[in-house]
Amino acid sequence: MILGITQQVALVPVFLHFWTSDVLAAWLAIYAAGNLVLIADAGLQFRAINRFLGFKSSVDCDGRTARFYAAMLRVYFGLVGLLVVLLLTAAQFLPASAALGFEATSHFDAAFMVMTIGIVLTLPNNLTSALYRARGLYGRAVKIQSAAMLASQLGQLAAVVATGSLLAVTIAYVATQLAVSAYFLVIDAPRLFPFLRGARARQSWSWVIGQFRIAAPFVVGNATELALLNLPVLLVSAFVSDRVAVAQWGLTRVVAGLLRALCVQTTLPLAAELGHDYAVGLKERLRNLYARGSAFLAVLTSLVVSALLAFWPDFFALWTHGAIPYDPLLTVTLLIGTSVIAPSILALGYANYSNRGKLVARTKGLQLAVFLILSVVLIRPMGPLGAAVAIVASDLLVQFGLLGVIIIRQTLHQPLRHIVFLAAVMAVVTFGGWGLGTVIRSLAPGEGLPRFVLECALWLMIAAVVASPLLRRDLRERLIAAVPR
Repeated sequence: MILGITQQVALVPVFLHFWTSDVLAAWLAIYAAGNLVLIADAGLQFRAINRFLGFKSSVDCDGRTARFYAAMLRVYFGLVGLLVVLLLTAAQFLPASAALGFEATSHFDAAFMVMTIGIVLTLPNNLTSALYRARGLYGRAVKIQSAAMLASQLGQLAAVVATGSLLAVTIAYVATQLAVSAYFLVIDAPRLFPFLRGARARQSWSWVIGQFRIAAPFVVGNATELALLNLPVLLVSAFVSDRVAVAQWGLTRVVAGLLRALCVQTTLPLAAELGHDYAVGLKERLRNLYARGSAFLAVLTSLVVSALLAFWPDFFALWTHGAIPYDPLLTVTLLIGTSVIAPSILALGYANYSNRGKLVARTKGLQLAVFLILSVVLIRPMGPLGAAVAIVASDLLVQFGLLGVIIIRQTLHQPLRHIVFLAAVMAVVTFGGWGLGTVIRSLAPGEGLPRFVLECALWLMIAAVVASPLLRRDLRERLIAAVPR
């Protein structure tokens, strides 16, 4: 998460020093396109995770895992080859710069192709990531990927300082992603799992088609999540002619995207454990973990949002050197909306890890449809605010109102009490922290960076004092026991 913040937040002032706001808007669009390309996984990663988890309780676990891994790896290689050909062909007929309004930006089309094709080439690494998650080694994968991300950011800094080129920065970003993907596939996975070496698997076309058919429900859910994070940047680029407004949207969307990513990263280990408990039938343990995990996620998200609502205006001015205007309504809409639906992100993760593909497909497909319809209707008259309303409305109506409620009802004995409890906790934490920050901002002396640092330090100290009773174990246990299950 820290490196994600560095990529999307800390590098922006450096980019703005060497680039105009138009070039920054182009980079944000290219970065969003690279993340959006991950939809091409087609749900195969979640299919693999569920199969690997299922093999753990079967006879010859390692042998079946190795054969499935070898077969799926061939599927991934075929998929990647097909996608590269399609992307190269599409670029000949519809250049990305023309579609997104960046004809005046140098090397935009080349950078766009480097980003999209490069990320497509990393897709086979999703299979090794699925195996690491199922075998309890997800932490190792994250450490290696974090080291690669750090190297990528240093490379981007060197590229923008030395050349100022959008293409050079894109190459620096993609090269490390490709390198770490090759390392996992060729070196790390075979070393950690020797049974993968020499594994052979015979596969027919019907088997391959069957994998995509079974994975289809998961691609709907995965596509919707990636679309909500990245597609709005491309839609605003295409529908809004003001490039400064595009940059403003891209930067404001960063904070909501990071908040959503924090929720997703927090739920990953919880979802994997919940999926394990579901697979082996530990219902009581599953129920307790889900209730505690949902409450923890609600508190964490509300705490972060309360601080962001209070101090984001000051940070935004420092962050962009005043070159891009701040939009308070846009920021509040995105942050409050993301905070409210945070518990449903755990529901989505649990649904994926408990093999509820049909439920995920129905609800996330509906959410994607609602989002696209609202985006087309609202972005032209309202600009970036219309995109924010489309995201928040689709989240509230479908992801929380439908998927989240269904999963909570199926999992807990007291679903309504649990939802009311979460709503009360989130309201108290969010408005309490926001109010505290507002008071501190009105009283803090000075200006610029020293004033901002002082504001944050005071808020953290007061928040720590308020939370200090939680150091008592008996109080923590009473609070945990009070969460409705």
